[in-house]
Amino acid sequence: MRIEQLEYLAEVARLGSFRRAAEELHISQPALSEAVRSLERELGVELLDRGRHGARVRDSGRELMPHILTVLDSVDLLRQAAGEQYRSIRMVRVATVNTATVPLLAPAIREFRRAHRSTQVEVVGAQHDQIHDGILGGSFDLGLVNYLAGDDLPPELETTTLLRGSPVVCMRADSPLAARDTVTADDLLSEPLIAMRSGYVMHRYIHRLLNGRAPSFSYSTDGAEMGKLMVAEGLGLTVLPDFSVRGDPLERRGVITWRPIADDRTEVMLVLQRARSRSSARAVRDMHSIFVARAQARTPEFRGSAQALTPARTSAS
Repeated sequence: MRIEQLEYLAEVARLGSFRRAAEELHISQPALSEAVRSLERELGVELLDRGRHGARVRDSGRELMPHILTVLDSVDLLRQAAGEQYRSIRMVRVATVNTATVPLLAPAIREFRRAHRSTQVEVVGAQHDQIHDGILGGSFDLGLVNYLAGDDLPPELETTTLLRGSPVVCMRADSPLAARDTVTADDLLSEPLIAMRSGYVMHRYIHRLLNGRAPSFSYSTDGAEMGKLMVAEGLGLTVLPDFSVRGDPLERRGVITWRPIADDRTEVMLVLQRARSRSSARAVRDMHSIFVARAQARTPEFRGSAQALTPARTSAS
């Protein structure tokens, strides 16, 4: 058994593809496939399911992955102690629904890079269910997702609340609605509405807020960042958690602003998730700690503080 075989397997598991792993590792795909096959024969366990749509870690492989990652972490520490110049082939993959990307995610990555200069960070925009499945399948290390107060929490994931806030209406600073203290649900019916696509928590929230009523005109988009850009271009209003708008560069420059929604007491949470069933690489643990510390530093702005949650309660969908 060779260390590179373990590294190859970890890369295939992370990317879910032999082709993409071969490109990252700068080796041929047949050579990569044979190295993983050889490792499976030596261990006497088939670790991956191979198919036309990629490679997924089997249940038997998931049981071994924590041990494999522990070995790779130990090798990294040994190389560092020996003073060997090397560059880790692994990276931390953070999946996000693109809420609070600028106020929280960007500073966290900047801080992480100062301590882990040889570790790459890949940020992937995805929907809630895709992030959930990706964490369990090993293709994502960490996930940033939203929940509404009362939603069920997946028991197989460790969930830490980073920020708590309220849904607000995001608008251009020159919008007539900006002169008001609050915005009503009826106001949203008379203006073009930029809504999140189905699969995002804010899509579910809007449907509940409007009680099934349709606005005069609506757009659909993926993620808060595109929604804010569309607002800045004067295409309409959007509804986002307040922590997604506060501190955004567009808000700081006075292009967009926000107002609370009248008579609404809904709480929305930004949480950080990772798998319970396997140990994480040191770099992933460090990234997790940085997110928590960054969130705690922002608590004067928001009502919540970073805290671990346990699965409970019935969904308020």
